[in-house]
Amino acid sequence: MTLKLFHRSLGKKLIITLVYAKYNVVERIELWDSMYHLASDMESPWLLGGAFNVILSEEEKYGGLRVYRSEVEDFAHFVGTCALYDLGFKGSLYTWWNGRSYDACIFKSLDRYLANQQFQDLFSALEVEHLIKYGSDHAPLLLYCNADIVQVKKPFKFLNLWTNHDTFLKVVKENCHTDCMGNPFILFQNMMKNVKKALAAWSKEIFGDIFKQI
Repeated sequence: MTLKLFHRSLGKKLIITLVYAKYNVVERIELWDSMYHLASDMESPWLLGGAFNVILSEEEKYGGLRVYRSEVEDFAHFVGTCALYDLGFKGSLYTWWNGRSYDACIFKSLDRYLANQQFQDLFSALEVEHLIKYGSDHAPLLLYCNADIVQVKKPFKFLNLWTNHDTFLKVVKENCHTDCMGNPFILFQNMMKNVKKALAAWSKEIFGDIFKQI
């Protein structure tokens, strides 16, 4: 469902799209196609939110069968092609649980808010909170558009040009470790956080703000 709203205080028109995607891959592609069409001439601030029923990266899933990379890449392609950004979140990493426990337990982050640059520029701060699940296997999401809250960090972006630098592999190798023990999925997630944090600091030191340079 796509709504056209008018923000009286800001004097701006907003486009809000509410999503409940299908579980079927083919039917989801139909949704992506309709969003491509909507994004093709989108000039207004645009926000998409809801249950996309697919993850954006492998670290957004715990338990169950292996992740089908084609589904993840298809979703990532949709987000990138439509010039959308994940607004991040605070709270639990996962927004969906299959209701089972122990080895049969599966957690995924299937719900999110996406927005174009115009929407982010319109508000001085945006914050998404994953609330506690109640009466549903999906967690409700609460979006704050408030100038008084701290700006949520933008999602991590991997830049291909990093791999051409002489010290790139050294930074990755030095940070591919974790000091704790336990579930291998959690250990891998912690290791990736270490690598992302190190690469972000390294990139700022070596390249500066690459997006401003572009």
